[in-house]
Parts: sequence; structure tokens; C-alpha cells
Amino acid sequence: MSRKAPTQTHSQMVEEWKQEPEFKAAYDDLEMEFTLLRELLLARQTAGLTQAEVAEKMGTKPPAVTRLETALSDQRHSPTLATLKKYAHAVGCTLEVHLVPTKTAKAG
Repeated sequence: MSRKAPTQTHSQMVEEWKQEPEFKAAYDDLEMEFTLLRELLLARQTAGLTQAEVAEKMGTKPPAVTRLETALSDQRHSPTLATLKKYAHAVGCTLEVHLVPTKTAKAG
């Protein structure tokens, strides 16, 4: 059995799927989690650390770091701010949380 090469990249498929209102709404709802996951993975990569090394610096076990990074992509649970602060510190970063007004928010 031979496999055919994909005709589209993942990004191209996602862009095509975003044309469907239900998919776009679900995708947009996950944007914050995807952004945070990318930030965590990039920070760990930039620090040159493995999950095991991050776990050691956090005072936990490697499966906890795996669960943290995985949880953001599958919405099993939301990590606490304390956990995110520990992760940030372990990879040489500071955690910052910002509130950004939505386009529909009214002042006053």
C-alpha cells in the first residue's frame, strides 16, 4: 500500500477549514491556548532544556511538564498561574498576563 503525498500543507488546510463558520469559531476559541503553548515550547527550546530538566528546576517530575504542555493543546485542564510561574522561572523567563480590550468592549 503506497501513500500519496499530501496536496496541501497543514496551514493551508486550516485556512481552508476556517472558511466554515463552526470551525472558525472553535478555532478562535482555542487561540489563547495555542498561543500560550507556542510560548512555552519556544521558551523551553530557547533555554535549551528538555522536559526533564524543566521538571527538575520546577521541583516536579517530567510527566508533570508533559501534562502541562499537552493540556494546553487538548484542553484537559487549565494550569494554575503558580504552575505557569514555576515553568517560566525554570526556562529563564518571567510570566506576564495582559488583558486586551476586545473590539466590542465599551469604555466607561
